[in-house]
Amino acid sequence: MTAMIELSDAQKSFVMHLQGGIELPVVRGVSFHVVSGECVVLSGPSGAGKSSILKMIFGNYRCGGGRIGIRHQGKVIDLAKAEPRQVLSVRRSTIGYVSQFLRAVPRVATIDVVAEPLIVNGTSRAEAREKAGALLRRLNIPERLWPLPPSTFSGGEQQRVNIARGFISDLPILLLDEPTASLDAANRAVVVELIEQKKRQGVAMVAIVHDDEIRQEIADRIVDVTSFAAAA
Repeated sequence: MTAMIELSDAQKSFVMHLQGGIELPVVRGVSFHVVSGECVVLSGPSGAGKSSILKMIFGNYRCGGGRIGIRHQGKVIDLAKAEPRQVLSVRRSTIGYVSQFLRAVPRVATIDVVAEPLIVNGTSRAEAREKAGALLRRLNIPERLWPLPPSTFSGGEQQRVNIARGFISDLPILLLDEPTASLDAANRAVVVELIEQKKRQGVAMVAIVHDDEIRQEIADRIVDVTSFAAAA
């Protein structure tokens, strides 16, 4: 099968400008691929670089070396060398991202926060809101809360809004950074169902999950990032 994501010898370091320009290596030699319909879970201890790898794939962190190939609109783009406009294009139409924390414009209604990724890509507001409502309902967010901004919600409710926003688009790649961390058992099960649904739709996924049970349920392959840690 065709790889949707392919990392080859990717590396990342941070330069500590306030510490005399010291270079702090984070990961090196990162090499793995993900095909359509597959969920690859990154494992390893805290600080091994799992979240940094996700951010490199999304283009939040500039890759310091190697290659990050992303299949985008029928062509492979190397995000390690891509121009900022290309990175934005990939994010808009190819890669979805569910981070650990919800970032939303203050005072915007929850249903509009969830619907926004569809509206940006041309879906009508009415259709986008309908799909947003269906996901919020599935994730057990009561309809009475939909007009309220998610900043007023509990941590678990905010994470479910974050998940709905990340899963609403039909993008071919989805990155998941601890999507079940703040959830109870019932809502963790819903997220597992959503991931399985994305697999059936052919979405390529990379996930970080610390819960062993959830990891075993969703992972088609597990990549241990310990060998990529710069201190390894």
